[in-house]
Amino acid sequence: MKIKQVGTKYRELILLLFYGVVIGGSVGVLDAIFGMVLLNITSFREEHVGWLLPFLGAVGIFIVFLYERYGQESKKGMSLVFEVGHGQREQIPLQLIPLVVISTWATHLFGGSAGREGVAVQIGATCSQWIGRTIFRKKGTNIFLVAGIAAGFSGLFGTPIAAILFAMEVLVTGALQYEALLLAISASFMASTTTAFLGLERFHVNLSTDISLTGKTFCILLVLGLVFGFVGFLFSYCLSKAKEKGKQWIVDDSKRIAIGGVLLSVILLLLHQGRYSGLGTNLIQASFDGTTIYWYDWILKLGLTVITLAVGFQGGEVTPLFSIGASLGIIIAPFLGIPTTLGAALGYVAVFGSATNTFLAPVFIGAEVFGYEYIPYFFIVCAMAYGINGNHSIYPLQKQIY
Repeated sequence: MKIKQVGTKYRELILLLFYGVVIGGSVGVLDAIFGMVLLNITSFREEHVGWLLPFLGAVGIFIVFLYERYGQESKKGMSLVFEVGHGQREQIPLQLIPLVVISTWATHLFGGSAGREGVAVQIGATCSQWIGRTIFRKKGTNIFLVAGIAAGFSGLFGTPIAAILFAMEVLVTGALQYEALLLAISASFMASTTTAFLGLERFHVNLSTDISLTGKTFCILLVLGLVFGFVGFLFSYCLSKAKEKGKQWIVDDSKRIAIGGVLLSVILLLLHQGRYSGLGTNLIQASFDGTTIYWYDWILKLGLTVITLAVGFQGGEVTPLFSIGASLGIIIAPFLGIPTTLGAALGYVAVFGSATNTFLAPVFIGAEVFGYEYIPYFFIVCAMAYGINGNHSIYPLQKQIY
């Protein structure tokens, strides 16, 4: 009997690995298409920003029309992922994928300040759950949802370990969903491998920073954690309040996004000709290659991203959070006596961790992007940032167990 039980268990494990390969491969292909088109759109916008930004308000009306015409429910976006994760609904509508992808491309083409991670996670979660329910006939389980989140994140950013941890801790902070671990591992690594094979570019930096973890350095890291934690909290708080107040002040979705789009067009054109449009990868690159970063870059990127998302444009928050943290970190690092690139790297991960109310994922994003030798520094800063953010999150349906 025991031999039979062991055989059954091994069969289940092998099936999970197989399911993960299918999910990761499928999500990886979708991520690659989404990501590569987005990068081309970004390059095109940067070359023609003066011609495209004035039409941001008009494209906003088009986005609202798309959702009202083809998927009213889908405009809830990431909230649908959390509702399924918490058992409040059974499935995510499949039309969410084309709607969020097209809307995000449009937002970026015409200069909105937004990210891409939320879109990749929605792609992964929707695709994975559909595969689980339709192909493998697996219903009533969250492991496919968690695996899809991991695959979506990993496929876009090329950080499979961080993606696994993000997927396991983001739905319920303070608890890891270990039952999804094996499927998430398989899906995450497969998605990352697929997008790399298809040519989606990755972001990696060799810090080459010589610093020792002394008592003084430890205190500096705590101070940085406090600063980055507050900025992450500030982003999530402002985003929540801006969405709430925006809906109160302008009830009609089309009017709100049109007015917001016109306002953003003017501001983004006046402020360095679109410097704060798009993902913020220009600020990230500048933070690590020694080109100009202004002391106010981080706060303008924060405010303009909040406005873009609050009025109804589509996209994620994570890459702007990376850029906010990096451009802040490089400014404050010299005042604390640490290398500027290390300060940028610490801000890159800690602001993200605070805003998403996650801890392990940002630590390993730091390790996978900047090097595993810096894990102690990421750990200390992210722990402090996580501890002081007051359980605020850019994901309003995220649950806490304490």
